[in-house]
Amino acid sequence: MTETLVLNETSILDEIKETIKRKSVELLHLQFVDIEGILKHVTVTVEQLEDVVEGKMMFDGSSIKGFSPINKSDLYLQPDLTTFAVLPWSVEEGYSEARFLCSVKNPDGTLFEGDTRNVLKKTMKRAADQGYTISVGPELEFFLFKNDEKGYATQELGDKAGYFEPSPHDLGERVRLEIYRALKAMGFTIEASHHEVAEGQHEINFKYADALTAADLSTTYKWVVKTVAQKFGLHATFMPKPVFGINGSGMHVNMSFFEGSENAFFDPSDELELSEIAYHFIAGVLENVKSFAAVTNPLVNSYKRLVPGYEAPCYLAWSASNRSALIRIPAKKGLATRVELRCPDPSSNPYLTFAVIAAAGLDGIEKGLEAPAPINEDIFHMTEERRAGLGIDNLPGSLKEAVTEMESNEFTYNALGNHVYNEYVSMKRAEWDSYRTAVHAWEIENYQSKF
Repeated sequence: MTETLVLNETSILDEIKETIKRKSVELLHLQFVDIEGILKHVTVTVEQLEDVVEGKMMFDGSSIKGFSPINKSDLYLQPDLTTFAVLPWSVEEGYSEARFLCSVKNPDGTLFEGDTRNVLKKTMKRAADQGYTISVGPELEFFLFKNDEKGYATQELGDKAGYFEPSPHDLGERVRLEIYRALKAMGFTIEASHHEVAEGQHEINFKYADALTAADLSTTYKWVVKTVAQKFGLHATFMPKPVFGINGSGMHVNMSFFEGSENAFFDPSDELELSEIAYHFIAGVLENVKSFAAVTNPLVNSYKRLVPGYEAPCYLAWSASNRSALIRIPAKKGLATRVELRCPDPSSNPYLTFAVIAAAGLDGIEKGLEAPAPINEDIFHMTEERRAGLGIDNLPGSLKEAVTEMESNEFTYNALGNHVYNEYVSMKRAEWDSYRTAVHAWEIENYQSKF
């Protein structure tokens, strides 16, 4: 560790201690995610801060999905000091709680390869070795459902409003305001908040950041949204397609590479103001997206969103403005030049999602892949023959197909590493098999009486 880093960490730790004293923090939540991106935490008293900072807090990795076998179960949490935040809903007179997001370490101090936060760090290093930093701006949509008297989610949506509708139709406006306040108190820079297209669907956008910070923010965002919604008697879900017949929820991922302070995707002399690096990046994503779809769209339910007619892209094409294409280039250029991948959904693990997208783009840059011509027509309303004539392929149509694609080449294996790849494939195979063998309500409704 360099002297500068030591000084920076010392300064940050001094600020943390001052905040702990000023806010009367008594409990610290040490948070991390499992292989699916589900948030976990262990709570300790503030008197253990020094041990926490030194990474001495141990936990049983064999009890976490996709982590360790029982004979190698001891793992340690190393907090990222920059993620320290007081929990706004815990603050009372003379009392509050705070959290750290942590990376997971082995007993010998090395990074645990099953920690998906460490997977993203590896991809960021690969980019850094080529002179790039990765900037990510995710957009996570969610639904609000009413809870029953026991606090469990019902199938009743929280409102009947539509896109950008205000109160009194948008009954979620007050909830979003409280979410905004909580996020802001935890250090987020919020850029927009609005009702989405579907009934009961919402979106709150926060400012882009480097890839690791963006994944940390996405993880925190999902936790805060769910926690605040619960206080209003509502259940927030990031399930991609919770209601048949209306739009599902996406997590559009805006990504750009920077070389120092310059956006490597921007070239003012190009017709679309895109650099050769950007075109290679686009080509790499299109080349590899089928093999990483099981990561960006990880559920059986994910593929019920990726169908024509509900604004979710399912065709492999790119465009400068066409929202029916898988990849879109937003209008803002200069430092804001970015590539937007529209297929990921918010049930995905953001650390893995950002890692595979960036790795795919790097693959295209390293190999000098050429992007196909952009498609500016409405792909949703093309005939199958027209799409075939233009060479437009499809995303996988199910989780089973996506896992098969994932296993068909080495791209995703190399991006995720041996541990995460094997655990992830095994988990998704089991998930599909459970779905395949279950008897569903649709089958009962359509077959029980008839046959």
